[in-house]
Amino acid sequence: MNKVFDNKINLLKALAILVVVAGHLEFSLIPMFPPYSFQVVLFFFIAGMVYNDKYSFFEYFKRRFKTLMMPYILYCIFYLALTFALAPLIGKFWAMKPSIKNEFLMPFLTGHQIDLISPLWFVPQLFCSLLVFKLFNKLKANDMIKFLILLFCAFFAIVLSNFRENLYILFILRTLFSLLFIWLGCFYNSKIKEKKDIFNPRTLSFVLVLQAFLWLSNRDYMPQDGIGLSYILVWGEFDSLFAPILTSITGIYISLFLVDVFYPKVKNWSFLDKIGKNTYHIMANHLLVFNIITYSIFYFKHLPFSLRSQGNIYTFYFPLKTTYVYFVVGIVVCVWIGELLKFLKRKFTEK
Repeated sequence: MNKVFDNKINLLKALAILVVVAGHLEFSLIPMFPPYSFQVVLFFFIAGMVYNDKYSFFEYFKRRFKTLMMPYILYCIFYLALTFALAPLIGKFWAMKPSIKNEFLMPFLTGHQIDLISPLWFVPQLFCSLLVFKLFNKLKANDMIKFLILLFCAFFAIVLSNFRENLYILFILRTLFSLLFIWLGCFYNSKIKEKKDIFNPRTLSFVLVLQAFLWLSNRDYMPQDGIGLSYILVWGEFDSLFAPILTSITGIYISLFLVDVFYPKVKNWSFLDKIGKNTYHIMANHLLVFNIITYSIFYFKHLPFSLRSQGNIYTFYFPLKTTYVYFVVGIVVCVWIGELLKFLKRKFTEK
């Protein structure tokens, strides 16, 4: 049973990172459930599903620092050096000006101090959110009380978004919003997963109807925007008090539903397994791969690289035709980058 649970978690991680990469290419992998309506909180939910409360706070801190922050620090060092090396070639410095604040504080406040690894903003936030959750979990209260407290925190976070220009408030509101979904992951794993059947036609129908009404009523959606129901947690941008929480829950549910339905059919797909085991490396490297694709197209079409430097890090070449090339190549290359790094780590540790 534990092996099946681990495999389903890995499949859920694979789905989550595919949704993230699709979101950065501005298309929805799951119809009706746009990526920016749930993609980040799905990772918080997964963290809650695998949360283990047996360690002391200090021991938990050490473990999470090793698994989350150490790879992050190494990636920051590598990408800052790469950014310096690329600047003369592309005519643009894809990072904030290096300083003590930008390299040591900004990872926790925005995580966008280096453009090429800006998707990794999530890692320091997850690290901090898990530490706060560890402290919160010591509260002696029943599940309903804990849920109501964290639900209030999520609503309060949305209210705080009015003051998100202050980066310290931005960090606080992201933390407050994330705690609810870490707790929901814990609650699902301990109280629902093996005890209640939520993947039935009635529940699925309710979720689909709710999502349909969310699309209808959410003022964010305009046909020219391409993605409705979106909120941008990294910058604390919310358009509604209720929709972000509701659409996060519906997005998490449909992700769990898809894993439950398709697991028997895809459990032996080795490459899908590799995607789930390399989510960190996919998140860290896909923008680099995307930009290599873009510059390669510019080179073969004899276009000056200066045209590319006029856009931001998410500017892609003719996305109407190339989106899915970016998506497939980005995922495949990043998976093998992750596999190569793990191979090198094993060789290094064996010596």
